[in-house]
Amino acid sequence: MALRFRKSFKIAPGVRINLSKSGVSTSVGGKGLTANLSKRGTRITTSLLGSGLSASKLYRQGKKGAVEAAPVPMWAHALTWLVIAVFLWWIFS
Repeated sequence: MALRFRKSFKIAPGVRINLSKSGVSTSVGGKGLTANLSKRGTRITTSLLGSGLSASKLYRQGKKGAVEAAPVPMWAHALTWLVIAVFLWWIFS
């Protein structure tokens, strides 16, 4: 039996931090369009709301067909959070 762990934290409207056994990722977007930045690459997911239809595409870095993608550095997540914080400060000040 496999044991899975996943926890998601809402940072701002449309922005989530996801924690799992395999690492940390950041999701930006809503119900119709979501971009997820993780060590595997960037995954874009789109859906037609209310229809149950969706499509997902993983964009990896490096050579095409590489077995393992280069991990997203932690500073990329930190930069994403910083941009969101500045944007929220600008909106609410």
